[in-house]
Amino acid sequence: MAIVIRSFRADDAPRVAEIVRRCLREVNSADYPADVVDRMCEHFTARRFVELSAERRIYVAEDGRVVGTVSRDGNQVYSMFVDPDVAGRGIGRLLMDHVEALAAAEGHSHMEAGASITAHRFYLRRGYDDVRENDSGFGLTYLVRKPLQPSAG
Repeated sequence: MAIVIRSFRADDAPRVAEIVRRCLREVNSADYPADVVDRMCEHFTARRFVELSAERRIYVAEDGRVVGTVSRDGNQVYSMFVDPDVAGRGIGRLLMDHVEALAAAEGHSHMEAGASITAHRFYLRRGYDDVRENDSGFGLTYLVRKPLQPSAG
């Protein structure tokens, strides 16, 4: 089944929160201590995603069920996660292509993201460059930036 990228709906929140928790516990836990993973899991609840949807645009990837998510506010990327069961199939690439195209169409010259240690290589492969390291309450992250091509049309 083809992957479709669409806007988040409130009824997606439990599944999105489940994907994020699984990623944090099964993937990011290799790069972050348990207390940081626990804090992040407590933060990214279904209720929190509904709240965030009022502040920024959240998108989901689905192939009959939700398999990934990304959110953005202007040219800022947040919370890009893909179900570990379907990792490596290009879903993260499709999500990022989607938000980058939207930002370019709005006239943004670049895209920025706070990349986890776990996702850092993914962003570098997509043409993002390191701007600086951040140490937040959620552990070390990298601020990364990528120039955007102006939108045709």
